[in-house]
This record gives sequence, C-alpha cells and structure tokens, in this order.
Amino acid sequence: MPTFTLEHSTSYLRSGFIPFTEANLSIASSPMLYGLTIYTVFSANWNAEHHQLYAFRLREHYDRLCNSARLLDLEDFRVRYPFEKFQDLMLDLLRRNDAQEDVLVRAMVFVDEIAAGTRIRGLKNELAVFVYPIGEILARTGIHACVSSWVRTADNMIPSRAKINGSYVNASLMKNEALINGYDEAIALDTHGHVAEGTVANLFLVRQSKLITPDTSTDILEGITRNSILKIAAELDIPTEERSVDRSELYAADEAMMVGSSARITPVLSIDRRPLGDGQLGPITKKLMKHYHDLQHGMLERHWLTPVYER
Repeated sequence: MPTFTLEHSTSYLRSGFIPFTEANLSIASSPMLYGLTIYTVFSANWNAEHHQLYAFRLREHYDRLCNSARLLDLEDFRVRYPFEKFQDLMLDLLRRNDAQEDVLVRAMVFVDEIAAGTRIRGLKNELAVFVYPIGEILARTGIHACVSSWVRTADNMIPSRAKINGSYVNASLMKNEALINGYDEAIALDTHGHVAEGTVANLFLVRQSKLITPDTSTDILEGITRNSILKIAAELDIPTEERSVDRSELYAADEAMMVGSSARITPVLSIDRRPLGDGQLGPITKKLMKHYHDLQHGMLERHWLTPVYER
C-alpha cells in the first residue's frame, strides 16, 4: 500500500530543504499574481526486487527546464544550477523523503519578487521542488475523451514547448468542460483545427498498426514521455509517423492513448462517445504500456535511469 504523503514530505525552496508545509510564497509574489513559473515533472519509480528507486530521464527533464527558462528569459537558472548540481539536489531530496513507491518530482523555477508587475528580465528567480505520490491522474484502465471547444494556445501567444504555469489555465478550462459534460479528459485542437494534445499529456493514435502522433509544429509540448514512446516503438518494430492530424482521424483510429510523466500511458477508449476499435484496450497500447513500465522500473535496459540509492 502507498505510504508516502505530501503533507509529511520534505521540499526544497530557494537554497534549503524544509518541510513541505513551510514551503510557501507570498500572495503578492510574481507566480501568484502572473503565473511566472516554469516547471518539469519527472517520475522516480520503485523496484522492490532491487530495493531501488530510479529517476527517469533526469537529464532530459533538466534540459527541458533550461529550455523553458530560456523562453521565459530566466537564463541565470542554468548558471546557478548546472546539471551536476541539479542532479545531486534531486537525488538528495528523494533520499530525504525515503519513498519506497512510485512518486513524481516537480521542479519549478519562479520569479521570486513581490508586486513587481509583469516584468521578467533582471528579476530574481529561485528553485522550488517537491515530491508527491504518483496517484492516478487518468484511469489506467482507460478513459473517455472529448474534443474541446477551447482552442490550444498558439506558439506566438504562450509557447507550448515551454512548461509555463500560467499557460495551464487553457488546459484547466478544457478539463473543466470535459468533466462537466461527463468525460474524463479533453483533446485540444490548435488554431488551424489540427489535433494537438490532451490537457496534461500528449496524444497517440493507432491506425492500421501504425503509431501516429501530432508533430511538434502543432502547438504541443515536446513531451519526454512522447519521445520515449517513439523510441520504444522503434525498438519494438512498430511503425511511427509524426505529422498533422485532422479531427476526423480521431474517430477513425483503432486505438488511442494519452502519454505523459503523470498520465504514464493511458488508453483512450472513446472520443466524443465514439468507441475506438472494439472499445477495449488495444494490442499496441497494451504492448507499449508493459514495455514502458518495465523500462521505468529497471527491468529492462537502464540507460534512462538514475539510481537514487547507493547500493
């Protein structure tokens, strides 16, 4: 049974480790007033046989956080936190929390100023990190999705390839609409009417045994899990295609899945009340789910894994 709780965990804020309950910001801070925060979320996965926790693709998550910092003009983050320091800090935090189950780590860079207006350049920024149970953001047995009436923010509005906290108002409106209408999740279209992604996960379709995903010009997050699935598919000899996807293709798909650090791989059973395939877990989705799980937990090749504990 899961035993890790957020309320009793240790977090990192600015330059030290403190109890999660004490990791607070002012109500007049830039993140609170304007959403001026970037972040990444990576998983740490417990292997009971090895008695080891593995951080998944830590380098790639750091690189994406740096890219988001560059887009939001928080450049000095990379100077103050080179990868080696960032990695040591993440592993130290996980050891302090001593989780022996799958968890997520959310690392955020925020503008640490009070009532500073909408400015960014030249303002102080700091790092905050916390660990929390992975839970089930989307049901692993499968979900029912809808196409949202809200449109995905475009790259020249708020860039989707940066994980900017303020941009998730767009995703929250979609999710709220979906839940009100009896669905589990929403699928966004971009400003050109092409399929983009879910509210917190990238989207894959399967048509005629080929794995298809919207390309990165379609206002999507350049997801690390998305990248992992493409690489795993290549290893399993599953044909893949990255391209623009029309809405009508959603309904013609044999299978679909949402993928992300929090969502992991979640089967999509229907879209707009239209069943996909036979409305059950499809064979390609099932194969990818198992391979991804085994890889994350150190049962397969471990080049994407960083052991947390020294054994």
